[in-house]
Amino acid sequence: MALIGMANLDDLSHGLASLPMFPYFDVAHYVVSVMALREQPGALEVSRRSPFACWFSSMLFCFGGAVLSGMMMAEPPVAPLSNSTNVLLASLIWYLVFYCPRDLVYSCTALLPFRLILSGMKEVTRTWKVLGGVIQAHGRYKDSLLVMIAIGWAKGAGGGLISNFEQLVRGVWKPESNELLKMSYPTKITLIGAVLFSLQQTNYLPLQKHHLMLIYTVFTVVNKSRIILTGSSASPFALVESVIHRTLFAGSSSYSALTSESKAAAIDKGGATSGGNGTIPPSPAKGKAKGQAEAKISKKTN
Repeated sequence: MALIGMANLDDLSHGLASLPMFPYFDVAHYVVSVMALREQPGALEVSRRSPFACWFSSMLFCFGGAVLSGMMMAEPPVAPLSNSTNVLLASLIWYLVFYCPRDLVYSCTALLPFRLILSGMKEVTRTWKVLGGVIQAHGRYKDSLLVMIAIGWAKGAGGGLISNFEQLVRGVWKPESNELLKMSYPTKITLIGAVLFSLQQTNYLPLQKHHLMLIYTVFTVVNKSRIILTGSSASPFALVESVIHRTLFAGSSSYSALTSESKAAAIDKGGATSGGNGTIPPSPAKGKAKGQAEAKISKKTN
C-alpha cells in the first residue's frame, strides 16, 4: 500500500510539473491580481477619474514579477508586455472587473467558492514563477545562490516588491508601506520558495524538482485557503520569526547601552536639582530671611 501511495504521489508530482499555465491558470492569476488592485483604498475612484492609470496599475499587478526580474537580469522591462495575447487577456479582465455592467464580474468572482478556487490556482502559478526565475538565473549564474534566490523572489513576488511604484501611478505615496520594511505573507512565502528551489537547483537540497514543486504548491494552496476561510492574516511563520528575532536581532547593542546611560545620567541630574521630589529646594539665605520675618511678626502679636 505504501508503494502504491508513493507511486500515486510521484505521478501527481509529474502531472503538476507538466501542467500548462495558459490559459486557465494565467486567467486566474490575472483575475485575482486585478481584484486585489480594485480592493486597494481609492482604486475605484482612480478607475473613474483616470482609466489609463488604473490599467497601468493593473498591468503592474499582473506582470510586476516579470518586469522586476527582467530589470535585474539586465533585460528590457517592457519584454513581458511583448506577449500580446497575455496583455490583451489581462486587459480584458481588467475592464470586466472594473467596468462590467452592474458589476457582475467582480460580484461573482468575489463570492467565497470562486475566490477560493481562483486563489488556489494563483498559488500554483506562484510555484511556476518562482521556479522559472530560479532556473533563469541558474542558467546564467550557475554558482551564485544569492542571485538565484533574488531572481526567483522577484519573479514570484514582484508585484508586491514594486508596490510603492504602483501606488505612485495612482497618486499615492506611502514609503512606510515598503514590503522590505514589513513583508506580507505572499512576499514571505515567495522568498521561502526561492530559497528552497535555489537549494534544489544547486544540489544542496536532496529532493527532485517535481517533488519539491508538489510539496511547495500544496503548502501554499492550503495556507491561502486557510487565510481566506478564517479571515486571519496571521503568518504561519510568526512563532519562528519571533524566536529568530529575539535570539539574533533583539540583543543589546552599544548604541542602546549608550542611550540608556545618558538617560540614567539625565534622571540623576534632574533628581539632584529638584531635591528628589520634583520641587526646587529653597536657598539657605531665603530660608534665614523667612525665619527672621516670622519671628518679628510673632513678637508684635505677642
